[in-house]
Amino acid sequence: MPSTFAHKFKTPTFKAKVAFRTGLFINSQFVDGSDNTTIDSNGKVITSVSEGTAKDVDLAVKAANEAFDTTWGLHAPGTQHSILMSKLAALMEKNADELATLEALDNGKTFNWARNADVADSIDCICYYAGWANKVTGQVQEITEDKLTYARHEPIGVVCHALTLCFAVLMMAWKLGPALACGNTIVLKPSEFTPLTAIRMCHLINEASFLPGVVNVLSGYGNTVKKVACTGSTLVGRKIMEAAAKSNLKNITLELGGKSPNIIFDDVDIEQAANWAAFSIFWNHSQTCCTGSRIFVQEGIHDEFLKCFTEKTRSLKVGDPFAPDTFQGPQVSEIQFNAAGAKVEIGGERLGSEGFIRPTIFTNVDPSMKIVQEEIFGPVRVVIKFKDEEDVIKQANDTNLNRAINTAPRLKVGTAWINCVNSLHSNVPFGGFEQSGIAMPGPVLAQAIPGSLLDDEKDQDEDDIAPLTLLSMARKT
Repeated sequence: MPSTFAHKFKTPTFKAKVAFRTGLFINSQFVDGSDNTTIDSNGKVITSVSEGTAKDVDLAVKAANEAFDTTWGLHAPGTQHSILMSKLAALMEKNADELATLEALDNGKTFNWARNADVADSIDCICYYAGWANKVTGQVQEITEDKLTYARHEPIGVVCHALTLCFAVLMMAWKLGPALACGNTIVLKPSEFTPLTAIRMCHLINEASFLPGVVNVLSGYGNTVKKVACTGSTLVGRKIMEAAAKSNLKNITLELGGKSPNIIFDDVDIEQAANWAAFSIFWNHSQTCCTGSRIFVQEGIHDEFLKCFTEKTRSLKVGDPFAPDTFQGPQVSEIQFNAAGAKVEIGGERLGSEGFIRPTIFTNVDPSMKIVQEEIFGPVRVVIKFKDEEDVIKQANDTNLNRAINTAPRLKVGTAWINCVNSLHSNVPFGGFEQSGIAMPGPVLAQAIPGSLLDDEKDQDEDDIAPLTLLSMARKT
């Protein structure tokens, strides 16, 4: 019998008793793993979660294949896909505070960000794809007067998704949404560090009356699967790509780690630039693949910006993720804490013994340094001085809106934001470039028409960040 997570929350933001089983979710049933083992923790134990093994993967894939061949895929109309997904979104909305609380408990991010960003965007994502589910169409071509051909979009079959630790519920929604809308069945593995929201979502999937085998979730480390999608590190992405090539040349989508440049020219509002820069790197305790961890500042304003940015960084509160005024919670695990390990302008030290790190800024760095070249996945920022546009483009690849628009396409990045950061939309594709990923998850329309999308950014969560102009440039890879 699978273990049960039970906890009575008495936080400033959420007060309720929560209880649910934490077994593997196979064929709509919660079960123990074949070896009756559980995931180990390298920090404070929250609860026991069943560990999936290779045997369990086979069982999950078998259930997913059977559902695809009998009750889902082309055996169920798009309208049915849409109705069930809409039910799931409604249940997520009903249980939004609980999902956000589990994210804060499991991941260490603040409750407010989990509720207002992660969970809210997850609901929006499922709603968006529920609208697509009954609009998947084909194409008819007249070859000659007496001959017609037609092409149709068909679901792939069983798709496997591996999730990262930083946005557990949001990544799950990003994977479920397009896969379910197109009629695929799913075997999904959450990060072993943050499995609770994925397991709780399985209970909601059952409550929404999804058919057995359509969604299967296996917690653990680490058949006929036709597609694999992974959000994780570049190292893991390479291993998946190698395994996919050695097996049946699986279709893969990889959203991997990043070392994104944040470029600040000398004609900016320095205070606003400092606010956005701080938000970019320290939001979600810097465990974000799109974080702007290399900040390039034009030499004429470098010193003034650094002073303003340092003051802003010093003002960020690090502490209890359930406290309303906390900006940065603890790192998700001891492994991530140790990975965040030039000249230190501020920070760099441990706060207490529960995985908290003081936000850190390095200056006077060399381009060859490890902190400049490799993703840290923690609250560490490097500030780099540049001379002009040619200089910064060269550094970024190894406000005057026209200037920014002219610079953005020359950067080797998947997504470019101007005068804002981390502005994601369900109807806009998002992903990496080169070693940061393969293919760009996102809506069908947006992937079919790549290019620059210019929008007016009006909805900001940070009171001290003014609404400015957003450029979201999505490259098709």
